[in-house]
Amino acid sequence: MKSFSFAPISNSNANILILGTMPGIKSLELNQYYGHNQNNFWKFMFTIFKEDFSTDYETRKTLLQKNNVALWDVLQFCDRVGSLDSAIKNEIANDFETFLEEHPNITSILFNGQKAAAFFKKYVHLKKTYQLITLPSTSPANASQSFQSKLDEWQIINTL
Repeated sequence: MKSFSFAPISNSNANILILGTMPGIKSLELNQYYGHNQNNFWKFMFTIFKEDFSTDYETRKTLLQKNNVALWDVLQFCDRVGSLDSAIKNEIANDFETFLEEHPNITSILFNGQKAAAFFKKYVHLKKTYQLITLPSTSPANASQSFQSKLDEWQIINTL
């Protein structure tokens, strides 16, 4: 099954870019980043930015923009059966050269999981130096760490 990523959520003041790999089935169905209700991404963001949690997607996007965080995926499209990153084949990366030129304030790129970081390092060649940080995946498939342990690592956002 061909999967296509979403347009980025960003604003011109973004100084942090968070990258996932590719939207899963539930996210694609809902046309929302991290749409699966068991994915902890949005819970982490609302906790980190000390805001009341919301399931409203517009509120979620506004939260990121208000805090100068951009959100995108490493891959533009791929073939994948199911939602697991390990099933990704025939992948093509997004155009980071243009995106980063249009977002000159970005200094840190955070990866939501090891696979996002691996695909980025495989396909993207940066002209500028960025702080690259790989964080534990917020996916429910990543059960090797507790919610709190993962959240503690994601709190690095407050120091950037």
